[in-house]
Formats: sequence, C-alpha cells, structure tokens
Amino acid sequence: MAMAQNDNRVIVSGCGPVGAVMTLALVKKGIPVTLIEQLPDAAEDQRAATIHPPTVAMLVDLGLEKAMFSAAPTGGMEAPLFHFRDRATNKLIAVFDISLLEGEVPYPYVVQWEQYKLVHAALPYIKASGLGEVRFSSKLIGLTQTADRVAATVSNADGESEELRAKYLIGTDGGSSTVRRLAEIAFEGFTWPERFIKIGTSFDFGETGQGYCTRNYFSDPDEWINLFKVKGKGPPGIWRGVFPVPEHESDEDALSLAGIQRRLQGIHRKSGDYEIPYYALYAVHQRVAATFNKGRVLLAGDCAHVNNPIGGMGMNGGIHDAINLADKLADVWFGRADASLLDRYTRQRRKAQVDYVQAQTIQSKKALEEKDTKIRWQHLDELRRTSEDVTLHKKFLYRSSLIDSLNSANAVE
Repeated sequence: MAMAQNDNRVIVSGCGPVGAVMTLALVKKGIPVTLIEQLPDAAEDQRAATIHPPTVAMLVDLGLEKAMFSAAPTGGMEAPLFHFRDRATNKLIAVFDISLLEGEVPYPYVVQWEQYKLVHAALPYIKASGLGEVRFSSKLIGLTQTADRVAATVSNADGESEELRAKYLIGTDGGSSTVRRLAEIAFEGFTWPERFIKIGTSFDFGETGQGYCTRNYFSDPDEWINLFKVKGKGPPGIWRGVFPVPEHESDEDALSLAGIQRRLQGIHRKSGDYEIPYYALYAVHQRVAATFNKGRVLLAGDCAHVNNPIGGMGMNGGIHDAINLADKLADVWFGRADASLLDRYTRQRRKAQVDYVQAQTIQSKKALEEKDTKIRWQHLDELRRTSEDVTLHKKFLYRSSLIDSLNSANAVE
C-alpha cells in the first residue's frame, strides 16, 4: 500500500454537483482539497436540473455565472414560470411566476441547468486554483479517524490501494454513500413503495399548442407527471418526464419500449414513436442522516439526505449544505472558530431538510397523486386561489424556491 503523508487538506469523496461545489467553495477560501471519484470521469448524470433562485446566487458567487448563463448548450435556461395542471381534464389550474420576486431576490427565476453541466463547469476552476486535486478512478474502501486527522483508504485504477490523510473528510457520494456507511451514521426515514421513471425525449412539447412552460406538474390519481425542459446537447433541447411506476408494474414492463412510449403518448398523442435519448428507473427514498458531522467526517447532499424529486429540491439542498459547510469549515480551519461550529452545521442543515424539504416533497407527492376526487379538487382550488392572490403567491414562491428553508436554517444557533 502506498502512503501519502500530506494531511494538510480536506478530502471530498464524490464528484457530483455537491462534491464539485463543495470543493470549489473550499479552494476559493484557501483550503487545499483532494476530490476523489470512483468513476473514470464526471458522470453525465441526467437527474437534477432545476437551480432555484438562492442557489443561482451561490453559484454566481463561486464564479460560475458565465458558464451557467452561457447561450451555448453547456449553459442553462432561465425559467421564471411553472404550471400546475389537472391531467384528467387537461385544465391549467395555476401559474406561478418567480419574476414576481423581482427586487426582493437577486435572481427571480430558476435556471434549468443539468447537474453534469454544473460539474463540468466547476472542474476547470478547481484545477486552476492550485489548491484542488481531482482524482478519478479512486474508490473509497476504508476510513479511520483520530482526534486530529482522518485516513481514507482508496483503491485506484491500477488496483493498488493507497492511504490518503487529511484533516477532514466530506462525503458527497450520494444516497448509497460509502462515507456514511464507514462512519456508521444512521440514515433515518423510509422508501416509497413505487419507483419513479425518468424519460427524456427530443420531441418538443412546447409545439403541441397545449401552452406548456418549462416546468409543468400534472395532478392525476392514477399517473401524475412532472414535465420539464432542459437544453440537452442543443436545439431543440430535451423534455424530461418523471412518472410513478406502481408496485404491481415490473421493472421490465416499465423499461420496455412499449412502456416508455405509452407514458409519453399519454402526455401527447402523436403518430410514430417518440425519440428517446435516455431513460432511468429508480427507487425513491425520504431519509435524513442522524448527524451531518461525526468527528472529522462530514456529510453533504444526498449522502446526508434524500427525497423525492418533485419540486427539484434535492440538489439545491445539497448545494446549500456545501456553501454552509465551506463557510464554517474555513472558520475552523483558520482558527477563527472552535470545531464545535460544525455541530451548528448539522443543526442548521438538518432543520432545512426535516422542516422544509422532507415535509414539502412528501406533501407535494401526496397532493399530485390524491385519489379522493373531493380532496383532490380542494387542493387544486387552493393552488388556484394561491396563484391569484399576490401575497399568497409570493409566500408560495418563497417556500417552493427554498428561500424560506435557507433563511430559517441559517437563523439556527
């Protein structure tokens, strides 16, 4: 086993959007970081894409403004509007417009920017900093810590194992986190009985005459839908549909050509098959780690909390973790604060998850799939009334855009 002696650094494990933001935020504060990732390159993962207003501001602060707002396919799309629709009647129930917050927040819109594009935008800045080392094909297989350092055993591409030492190790390695498992931190919550399927198509739903905007939520007692647009590799872009897959439907049926086409034809009936660049089936969890810090091991993003994707809150919450943790770790690192400040990180970011993200994503899913006709229409009528009253409309935006979550969490001592 090779041994690396330099321990004056932080190790970040997992090069998804949260790991990339975490690393960039730390190197910008003058902290050396080794970012490790078990894959041979940053994954072209087609999951999250919605960047909420407070997260947009954080990414601008990190220097990613030019990349995020680029007109090229690698950039994002500004999207102030989102719709709630009743699928059974095809009625547009409510339109919400984040631009109503103009003058109250710096960026009154979401940016639809696929998470892999964010990662690829951050990596050059990390490498150019002179403080960030990025190591692909490095899989974490062991973890020990003492009072003053942490040691990570990694397996490299050649099969050799190596010990990396650091002052802290941050897990940003997803819901099935090796860091969380090795640190023996409980992951409390539940798994939904149904799975979700995400299907991407190059067909432009914006050309159907239905008036769809960039982000659409369809309420339906049998099969709700989230339908969003992203840039993809360039015009005409990609529309992503997220659908539930009930317990009784097998993986094989859901992933079959017939199963995939049925779901898209259910949004808009057209002649011929839809072109499908990608699709994925996955289990969905609502879980929060018992703590986000244990000694010199820290957790952020999906490693610390997972939720269903309705409302696009998972990646945003993870980026909020990263920015919060970078600030606190820098204060501890440079002697401006005691290590107990990291306990406050857990208090703040667990509150954001438990009180806001978990509660809201569970509530949103139940509302979209409500089977009782009377209750379902009560909810839809409430959404309509909320959208039509400016005060209620803004209140809804502050919550759904994670502004309330961030402010409430940051107020925790």
